[in-house]
Amino acid sequence: MLETAQESGFKNGPVLFTFAYQKQAVMETQQTLNYNRIAEAIDFYRQHFKEQPSLETVAEHIHLSPFHFQRMFKEWAGVTPKQFLQYLSLSHAKEILKKGPGATLADAAFETGLSGTGRLHDLFIKVEGMTPGEYKNGGEQLTINYSFAETPFGAIIVASTHKGICYMAFADEGKEPAFQKLHDNFPLAAYRQLSDQIQQNALFIFTQDWNRLGEIKLHLKGTPFQIKVWETLLKIPMGGLTTYSGIANQLHSQAFRAVGSAVGNNPVAFLIPCHRVIKANGELGEYHWGSTRKNAMIGWEAAQSQS
Repeated sequence: MLETAQESGFKNGPVLFTFAYQKQAVMETQQTLNYNRIAEAIDFYRQHFKEQPSLETVAEHIHLSPFHFQRMFKEWAGVTPKQFLQYLSLSHAKEILKKGPGATLADAAFETGLSGTGRLHDLFIKVEGMTPGEYKNGGEQLTINYSFAETPFGAIIVASTHKGICYMAFADEGKEPAFQKLHDNFPLAAYRQLSDQIQQNALFIFTQDWNRLGEIKLHLKGTPFQIKVWETLLKIPMGGLTTYSGIANQLHSQAFRAVGSAVGNNPVAFLIPCHRVIKANGELGEYHWGSTRKNAMIGWEAAQSQS
């Protein structure tokens, strides 16, 4: 939620506050524009990978000079376009899968760039399922705060109850359609457009600002089986990958189709990392919020965990 001029420390508020708001809006718009260009480049690489297009070819496709494209990509991903593509290759994915879907706590700490398992404990994401009463008759007993934010992968809507994050989705079609989809999940809930601390804690995950990141709590509407699947997804470390069958095996279940359905119905984008589930043959596969975005997430996370 935007602060008032007085809360922000601006003494003669309106002019300075308006400037601050406009500056924030410009920055957010630029971040979205940068991601859209990066996504267009990633999509071009996906479609023409066998041709091994040159840096100049891809830069021309997204209407940038090779110099600016290389710099923008490096700023966004932390690696060059060529290095990034290596993380999206079949050989890299298969190598990750060979390590197995399960990871020790120490492995997870290493993958997230932490010095030890103690710090990882501070970042633990706690999941609580909603009671039948909390989402009975369309969530009439719930008060939901929601806000919009920019991420390295585009604009999102994030929503929370007093217990935790209940919904996060990419807002590619704009704010009103994004809110409508949230509303459809809980049609009788009371809504407030308000950014609270629960949401802020969740959003720090995109910047990997571990010093500011508090405990993240999720308050999820789902069947017991779905929640078990989502909890299993949370155990996949950043830079790691698994398969639908790998998830089913961890749950000691043969219900592969039900697992796939639960992964696809994930209500919290990125935080519950369904993008880390790929095909058994190493292909990255589809994604609820777009296969190009899934490629961007997997490559970005691989780059972050290697740096």
